Amino acid sequence: MSTPSADSPSAARSKPRAEQEPPPLPEPLAVPVADSHTHLDMQVPSVAEALRDAASVGVTTVIQVGCDLERSRWAADVAADWENVWAAVALHPNEAPRLAAEEGEEALDEALAGIEKLAALPQVLAVGETGLDHFRTGEEGKAAQQRSFRAHIALAKRLNKALVIHDRDAHADVLRILDEEGAPERTVFHCYSGDAEMARHCAERGWFMSFAGNVTFKNAQPLRDALAVAPPELVLVETDAPFLTPSPYRGRPNAPYLVPVTLRAMAETKGMTEETLARHVAANTARAFGY
Repeated sequence: MSTPSADSPSAARSKPRAEQEPPPLPEPLAVPVADSHTHLDMQVPSVAEALRDAASVGVTTVIQVGCDLERSRWAADVAADWENVWAAVALHPNEAPRLAAEEGEEALDEALAGIEKLAALPQVLAVGETGLDHFRTGEEGKAAQQRSFRAHIALAKRLNKALVIHDRDAHADVLRILDEEGAPERTVFHCYSGDAEMARHCAERGWFMSFAGNVTFKNAQPLRDALAVAPPELVLVETDAPFLTPSPYRGRPNAPYLVPVTLRAMAETKGMTEETLARHVAANTARAFGY
């Protein structure tokens, strides 16, 4: 079998995402917006570089999201250090069952207590990402995952913080638990993955839907159908960086500065001008997270 040349497309695909050349800076947005969900701790550039590049294209605020206790502490620290960064803290839906299985239920309780302390900090505006993931967690982990989700819902309500939901292949159970527990006043579906019917359900309840770069993927028509029916006053944009890099840069490292690529595709789907959608997104993100 022949080896691809270093600059061939197949060679690029074979490289780890972080080692590939970052996409170029897009044209700046005329109306500044926020990246409602990113993981700066998983990205190659420094925080200063990431924020500089984002601001240069009109992404002036970012929500840094923690996925376990250690990363949540990091998120809270970064948000304390940077004026335009806010934090969300939680145990990811896959972290909760891992803790319970490997270290016991007491370890899960201790981690949840640690998240509660962090969530009370003023720079922490949200509890998340929490929720359910039926893609990576099997039947043996569902009880711990659901227990953790319910605890995070209660925490968000107790502290009057936004709730940021991770929902992967678990739509019915996520909606059921939200109904059983009572959703917080400000609930955000991160990296929205439902269909148009679910978008209508979320809209009826006033829940925010945050769309990521995968809305630009060729095979993502159901996501675009959902975006099309989502009310403009409930739509957010995010990167989930370093993941879900929008087309035409799919597979290369994602970062907050690529929000304009996704937002422009979203505006086209909704039949809105870039500026009009950006104004909605900017106001929505501030309202959802309370800054």
